[in-house]
Amino acid sequence: MIKNVAIVSLSSGTIGEAFVKHEIELGIKRLKDFGLSVRFMPHALKGIEYVKNHPAERAADLLEAFQSPGIDMILCAIGGDDTYRLLPYLFENGELAKAVSDKTFLGFSDTTINHFMLHKVGLRTFYGQSFLADICELDTDMLPYTKKYFEELISTGKIKSITPSDLWYEERTGFGPDQIGKPLKSHPDRGFELLQGSHVFSGKILGGCIDSIHDIFNGTRYADMPLLCEKYQLFPDREDWKGRILLLESSEEKMAPNQYRKSLEYLKERGVFDVVSGVLTGKPMDETYDREYKQILVDVIGDPKIPVVCNINIGHAKPRCIIPFDVEATVDTEKQIIRFT
Repeated sequence: MIKNVAIVSLSSGTIGEAFVKHEIELGIKRLKDFGLSVRFMPHALKGIEYVKNHPAERAADLLEAFQSPGIDMILCAIGGDDTYRLLPYLFENGELAKAVSDKTFLGFSDTTINHFMLHKVGLRTFYGQSFLADICELDTDMLPYTKKYFEELISTGKIKSITPSDLWYEERTGFGPDQIGKPLKSHPDRGFELLQGSHVFSGKILGGCIDSIHDIFNGTRYADMPLLCEKYQLFPDREDWKGRILLLESSEEKMAPNQYRKSLEYLKERGVFDVVSGVLTGKPMDETYDREYKQILVDVIGDPKIPVVCNINIGHAKPRCIIPFDVEATVDTEKQIIRFT
């Protein structure tokens, strides 16, 4: 059972800004209502500019959280776009490998890069939720589907299985104090959708936000990101992907279809689709480009035998489940369930 939670800002320092104070207060209360003790790591609340300009301190917070015996769970505040800058401070002298311990790590979006870092040093992690995006939900409570998986994780330390949400929600257009208690607009959801291949397949899941994965190979956003990722061999090699299930989900930036295609082509060039046992994709936020993404997946993968399952409630579209990485999973679209060993 998880009792002590540390919150880290490994990407953006948003939670340190006054304009989200009302959200942070909601989140802290909810965590305490779960019976959790909450600790913000030393630089987590320093604000956007400080966190942006001090990647060494972000890395130090992560190392301290792993080394502190009083912490059970490391919860990422929110995503962002430059957590790759932590690489030299975590890998130049084996800092992360020396510090890492068997603690629960949860985050998504740009945190994809941190998941790859932790995969590299052998830690199983959990993908799908963050403090600001989920715990601090402005409605009267966390979204029920989201809350169910967070409660399971903190009470058991694992996720046994996931099933589809009955509803999906449109993203808010505002996050001010006037939104407190206001529900999100919801729509009936369609469940897990088998795009191609067998309806049952297995493997250990790994992956994350396709926007962040794109930037590992493309230096348009940050010219030095592909260089650093290559230097520290962040992206798993072809052999590591063998038999795995690739998870992909898209961000609030609603990646244009041509860039989505290019992102998949980067993965194809590295042989990922030659060796994985299947692909899972998260529902796009507000269902933007849903049909286009599906067609591009079929086109780029180019092998109808590879199972592809879409519309998973993971990533940037609400609500969000939690998916354990590096744990054996069996996907069954006929029974509409993903089970974890």
